Amino acid sequence: MDKEYDFIVLGTGLKECILSGLLSTNGFSVLHMDKNGYYGGESASLNLNDLFKKFQGKEKAPEDLKLGSSRDYNVDLCPKLLMACGNLVKTLLSTKVTRYLEFKSVAGSFVYKQGKIFKVPASGGDAWRSSLLGMMEKYRFKTFLDFVVQYDQKNAKTWPNKMDCTKTPMSEIYKYYKLGDNIQEFVGHAVCLYLDETYKGMPAHDTIERAKLYAYSVSRYGNSPYIYPVWGLGGLPEGFSRLCAVHGGIYMLNKPINKLHFEGEKIVGVESVDENGKDAVAKCKKGVLADPTYFIKDGKPGPEVKQVGQVARWICILDHPIPNTNNSDSCQIIIPSTQLKRKSGTTHYLNGTTSCLTWSCRHLHLVRIALPQRRC
Repeated sequence: MDKEYDFIVLGTGLKECILSGLLSTNGFSVLHMDKNGYYGGESASLNLNDLFKKFQGKEKAPEDLKLGSSRDYNVDLCPKLLMACGNLVKTLLSTKVTRYLEFKSVAGSFVYKQGKIFKVPASGGDAWRSSLLGMMEKYRFKTFLDFVVQYDQKNAKTWPNKMDCTKTPMSEIYKYYKLGDNIQEFVGHAVCLYLDETYKGMPAHDTIERAKLYAYSVSRYGNSPYIYPVWGLGGLPEGFSRLCAVHGGIYMLNKPINKLHFEGEKIVGVESVDENGKDAVAKCKKGVLADPTYFIKDGKPGPEVKQVGQVARWICILDHPIPNTNNSDSCQIIIPSTQLKRKSGTTHYLNGTTSCLTWSCRHLHLVRIALPQRRC
């Protein structure tokens, strides 16, 4: 361990593993360390026993719950569906990390409205079949979707009514296509995945590009725009870790980080223990990349960390799929903030028996909600 590297990476979360993989493939020497005994950090996929150990301090799941074998589960701590044509998938393909992974198409994407769940229309055909929209709304949404697909900021002929979408707010685009609150709600929250309504006052370009990405991703697989690693999201950090190791990166798990060595404001070394349990320092030439949890002391973030928000998550184990989702074994359900009458909405993920996330006739219902910022 007492060596010098170009970069030292602390934590094996998704972003850390992507960075170490890309650095190693570009010829940099990388030491990757994690205080945990497993890959993934907060992006890990845990079996049932590890899940109860992490959150309840128990060595295994209580037998009276009758949840089945621990090894039948791969529970994602930080679920994230992958847009089929998104940047992360492009990175997976370009680095050939896909050879280490297997994916499946998520069965559907749904939105909650007035006590009911509706499938999100993402094509003209979906719009005509959807009960979420009235007759005139279907026509207007199809017209809007046709514009989105052919939109090109560099070609003024594709701009709506000669409006420059890098300057025109999204509210004006909605107004031009006569899209009412109903369509705006599911376009903004279920298609473009905004947490609140502030995007309407911002330049429309980003919203249009998000809607285009959604439409293109749907066209790739048909049912929904999302794909998911069959064995859980934890497979992504592991895949990039393999990429790093193939190109000479060194990995060390179960390594406590005792101290960070500074020269001025720059971290130049990381102190841990070697294989004999003695203190050892790994030095770095260019810098340290780290998960923010390595800079938290006594529950408070240090000056290296800037907190920008909070997210609450729930993990629910069900014995049935979510009603009104066509018995989908996997899906995403968006509850817009306007339906909840709060500043941000919630996202619900369901993964069931055909996805290898659970083989015990159980469905994992994962809920995520952004919390309001605290005032100091």
